[in-house]
Amino acid sequence: MTTPIELFNTLSGKTETFKPMKGSEIRMYTCGPTVYDFAHIGNFRAYVFEDLLRRVLKLNGFKVHQVMNLTDVDDKTIQGARSKAITLAQFTEPYIKAFFEDLDQLRIERAEHYPRATEFVEEMIRLIETLLKSGHAYERDGSVYYSIKKFPNYGKLSKKTVSGNMAGARVDQDEYAKDEPCDFALWKKAAPDEPSWPASFGCGRPGWHIECSAMSMKLLGASFDIHTGGEDNIFPHHENEIAQSEGVTGKPFVRYWLHCRYLLVNNEKMSKSKGNFFTVRDILAKGHDPGALRYLLISHHYRQPLNFTLDSLRAAEKTVRRLNDFYVRFTEAETSTAAPKSAVRETEKAREEFRSLLSNDLNMPEALAVFFGWMNEANISMDRKILTLDGKQAGLAFLEDFDRVLAVFEKDPAEVPAEVRQLVEAREKARAGRDFRRSDELRDLIRQAGFLVEDTSKGVKVKKL
Repeated sequence: MTTPIELFNTLSGKTETFKPMKGSEIRMYTCGPTVYDFAHIGNFRAYVFEDLLRRVLKLNGFKVHQVMNLTDVDDKTIQGARSKAITLAQFTEPYIKAFFEDLDQLRIERAEHYPRATEFVEEMIRLIETLLKSGHAYERDGSVYYSIKKFPNYGKLSKKTVSGNMAGARVDQDEYAKDEPCDFALWKKAAPDEPSWPASFGCGRPGWHIECSAMSMKLLGASFDIHTGGEDNIFPHHENEIAQSEGVTGKPFVRYWLHCRYLLVNNEKMSKSKGNFFTVRDILAKGHDPGALRYLLISHHYRQPLNFTLDSLRAAEKTVRRLNDFYVRFTEAETSTAAPKSAVRETEKAREEFRSLLSNDLNMPEALAVFFGWMNEANISMDRKILTLDGKQAGLAFLEDFDRVLAVFEKDPAEVPAEVRQLVEAREKARAGRDFRRSDELRDLIRQAGFLVEDTSKGVKVKKL
């Protein structure tokens, strides 16, 4: 069951039918973290969106070859290492380790490659040498800059024009938020307190933008299918990647560019000074479920702004519990032989519509509406005991598709600690002796330990909260 995939391409400014360059194989580059601090939930909105894209592509039968970079040398990482008087590797390694832990908490599938910028400096040097020879770059005071006037198509992604650019205006910092395009640093002259590498054009270290061009082209080729990131990457970073890469090869760099919108916190931009800055581990330390954070980030359309509040996270937690309760109920449901067959057709129709909506530029809100509509009907079928075996099998296939994309079901029951099992057994004895006050006290103690005890027709069930 394969549905044509439609994606909004930032480059063309319109939704296009996605066609890979090579059969069913997709080569995709996703901008990863700069490892100078713990990644915040705004970063993870982009990473969850990229995970959704990857999963939808795989759901449609494509093989995805994904590269996500780790920026371990730039202005921020160098400043951080300098402030602690340690090496760059010593400074960045704990944040790299924490990033992978956060990926696992949010059930983000691992990419095929996680290249570190410091491992690809030789490739960066070769690209810069080529740009110097072709006239796209020039040297000034020991540094190398890209001349954007030598690239006529500069601005085709961000729709910014070069006409107002001051002749010779250059920027040395890795990131800048100017409306005016300027020549940018490919290579920065060695400074006494910075890491540096030898090169034919002088000892120094790479600028941020050349790093992604070198890593993506080395691992995916001169041209590849998809490049993603947050909307803040469009300019200058992705615009500069295009200029560098196409300046070297003369070929189109990337066919489809996808960008997700910002994450706001309480309708404001996230800022440590405002006290609304959250990392994944901040959220978990408050006792919230990482599955709920994933659901909240993935349930809104990636091209719409998302306002994060703790109330919206609590609502997501309730939804995830509801989904998991339904998953358990449906998988354990008994089937009936004396029941209408139309439910199978309705389930297959809902499943097909769910997949079709996801293939329409990852339209998750409407896909979820279809799923919840089907879930309500399935609950009615189980209440009336009219769920057929065929209907259940069709529903299980739908649930499998759903979780391959959303990854929120707790399929493996949580291990119940010995002390909680003892409380459950004591509660059962209290109930058997009709000591209901003690039974309620024990139930509360079980809840305080992070578990919920339920009395069902098939006996007592214990679930992790």
